[in-house]
Amino acid sequence: MKADLHVHSSFSDGSEAVETVLKLAKERDVTQISFVDHDTVKGLSKVCMLGEKYQIEVIPGIEISAYDFKRDRKVHILGYNYDPEAVHIRAICDDLLKRRQTHSLWQIKQIQKAGYKLDVEKIIETAKPSETIYKQHIMRHLTEADYTSLSYKQLYKSLFKGVGVASGDIVYIDAVDAVKAIVADGGLAVVAHPGQLDSYDLIPELIPYGLGGIERNHPDHTASDYQKVEALAKRYGLVMTGGTDFHGAYGAPIPLGEITSPSSLLKSYK
Repeated sequence: MKADLHVHSSFSDGSEAVETVLKLAKERDVTQISFVDHDTVKGLSKVCMLGEKYQIEVIPGIEISAYDFKRDRKVHILGYNYDPEAVHIRAICDDLLKRRQTHSLWQIKQIQKAGYKLDVEKIIETAKPSETIYKQHIMRHLTEADYTSLSYKQLYKSLFKGVGVASGDIVYIDAVDAVKAIVADGGLAVVAHPGQLDSYDLIPELIPYGLGGIERNHPDHTASDYQKVEALAKRYGLVMTGGTDFHGAYGAPIPLGEITSPSSLLKSYK
């Protein structure tokens, strides 16, 4: 088994179409994959059909943008193997996507006012098929610099962070509600990259609501994070997952399948 259970596509903030990613996964001998696009289950049936074409087992997935209001910090909740209708997940994510789109359009206006030339229609076209604009789509029209380059990072920070003209964020949903929605749709709720967002203290508080897993293997995790995840997984009986957090050209240059999941989620939607 070679399972990469944290992959993004052009259905959210990944640069590559699903089929392109699956072709790459086949070349990299990945046997199991999960597209966890942000706040959307769009394209699941297409993804599953393409998975059969490339003989790669597809695990239905999502990454919900949530918040730990007690500690005032972001937390991402992964959902796996949910019912394909995803009624509860859609109910909480649809508003998130609307808020993100409204905020992104506002950001574009602020950047235009600051003297940058941006064509809204071209950005919308770049954002397809997600139909939601992310900061990566805006950046693509501002610079040709590589995502990991110093110039890209400086421009991104100057616009979207601190006192940048397009700084600020949307209101996210409570992490508890994200877990509850995934569980209500029959899925496995997993706290994503707790080392990246410092989500460790929240994990015990999500157990009563049905949290079933914790992401161990992630590009931003250290040996210390592995130990913390393993201790929590053992204490609360949580499944450990993992993957590359692949975003194509919109993310760190880590090859698909380079980081794999310590667990296989064998149940898949057909």
